[in-house]
Amino acid sequence: MGYKNLFNFAREAEVILIMNGGENSLDKTFRYITQSNGGLFENSFIIATPEKATIYTSILEEETARNTGLDVKIFHGRREFEDLMKSALANSNTVGLNYSSLSLENYKTLLRIIPDKEFVDVSVSILESRKIKDSSEIKNLREAAKIASESIERVYSSLKEGMTEKEVAALVVYEMMRNGADGPSFSTIVAFGENSSQPHYSPGNRKLKKGDVVLIDYGALYNGYCSDVTRTAAFGKASDEAREVYSIVYRAQQEAMKLIRENVNGKDVDLKARNIIDSTKYKDTFIHSLGHGIGLDVHDHTALSPNIDFPLKENMAVTDEPGIYLPGKFGVRIEDDVIVKKDGFELISGGAPEEIREI
Repeated sequence: MGYKNLFNFAREAEVILIMNGGENSLDKTFRYITQSNGGLFENSFIIATPEKATIYTSILEEETARNTGLDVKIFHGRREFEDLMKSALANSNTVGLNYSSLSLENYKTLLRIIPDKEFVDVSVSILESRKIKDSSEIKNLREAAKIASESIERVYSSLKEGMTEKEVAALVVYEMMRNGADGPSFSTIVAFGENSSQPHYSPGNRKLKKGDVVLIDYGALYNGYCSDVTRTAAFGKASDEAREVYSIVYRAQQEAMKLIRENVNGKDVDLKARNIIDSTKYKDTFIHSLGHGIGLDVHDHTALSPNIDFPLKENMAVTDEPGIYLPGKFGVRIEDDVIVKKDGFELISGGAPEEIREI
């Protein structure tokens, strides 16, 4: 269970208190500890020790909470909420908080309810725990990646001249949910032609026309876990330059992926892809890091970056996504999800074709 892993790192805390606010201030660690497949758990909290975790929530979430198999205590109003928290922490002096996700409003609330406690920041400890995925997390990540990989083909078969980027983005989400996703893991990027040179482009009303590069960056959410995949294709016949750029990006991705295994520095994996791209006439057009961790968040942690020493460990989940961006022309990015193994990696997102797909 997630709460037991937390104390492998957060030894400075007697207990860990995870507190949710409203819908816009929910801590993903709540899902990590409960492994719940439903419920919002707004204005709820968890108190975890190395021995057990207890969910404190309203009657609205009672059934969902009890389905987790954890201890559950129900409050019926704010006064009961506060009384339960005080009682549960009566014999604890040092309380670990996830400062990285705790809103200032909730922090002030805790200072009022339990002013006699010593608070310690365990956010780094939580991050360290979440980097290494257990078997159930990997199962969810595999399914999220599988859904994303299988959905793109029906999207491609539905493309028609005159469709807008927004229409295609909606189609991507529809196909993923049709294939079993709980929803998208982030806002889908669909970029046609010149718009594809912007890595974080937001789809608009640009219409699809023959010869366009079509870049789709998307991911499925499954049981709270994220996939993150990018595919680049051509609508109609690809230009010679698009073919050339795609070939370089594909080679950079594949050669970098071969380095992924336990104890390799993520910086060296990034450097491999960067050196391949920079050895061509497209030097300095790869303008972001090669990859990041995935999990409950689509950007779960640092992983493959040119400026950060990051030793890869078995059962981390990371992306591999080199790109070349030519402003005013087009961009090509290829992104896949992998699980780090002791002696290599497991590709969970299917893999892109070796040559640019013509639709």
